[in-house]
Amino acid sequence: MVHPFLFLQFFRELLHPLGFSEASADAVVYTWLIMIGLVLFSIVATKKLQAVPSGAQNFMEVIVGGIENMLLETMGEHGKPFFPLIATLALFILVSNLIGLVPGFFPPTANINTTAACAVVVFVATHIVGVKEHGAGYIKHFLGPIAWLAPMMFFIEVIGHLSRVISLTLRLFGNMNGHELVLIIFFGLAPFLVPLPMMLMGVLVSFIQAFVFMLLAMIYIQGSLEHAH
Repeated sequence: MVHPFLFLQFFRELLHPLGFSEASADAVVYTWLIMIGLVLFSIVATKKLQAVPSGAQNFMEVIVGGIENMLLETMGEHGKPFFPLIATLALFILVSNLIGLVPGFFPPTANINTTAACAVVVFVATHIVGVKEHGAGYIKHFLGPIAWLAPMMFFIEVIGHLSRVISLTLRLFGNMNGHELVLIIFFGLAPFLVPLPMMLMGVLVSFIQAFVFMLLAMIYIQGSLEHAH
């Protein structure tokens, strides 16, 4: 999907000689914009920490505190080491979703390469955690509870784990790409009042999709930490 107008369209042209398509170039440009924005906002929020937070610090503490509470409720105390990964994914996906509601900006999560990259990060992290926690015994997660069914269960489990990447990728991409297409159509037909209900719905969709991705990431990592039976 290529937008008819984007504020940073100039940078798209710079990436063409490197082999990027227009849609992929837009995703890369706005991904970097979001990453830089999040870093700068984090610096501002933590520059002058106060016992009684206010302004940017208060805003970030509410968001970070909410993610931490959800992490503890889902994974327990042993989930704390994974807070940086989960919080980073949640904030990046949420901001990437919401930025598409601003005319002239492209949501990176409406490009399948971005959602696939996030899904692969979760997939790799899940199995690294599993191997680190259980060592060679992690293979038991793929063999099932019955010994003579182990060869068949192994292939079924491998397919199931690979399908997680596809599921995470397509769920986020499909929702955000579909919403972008609807907004573009509505803005083309009636650019003033008609798109407003869809934009309000887009806020809800953006939060839900970030929440679902974060929740599934925690569930997958939690599963790799459990002992196989």
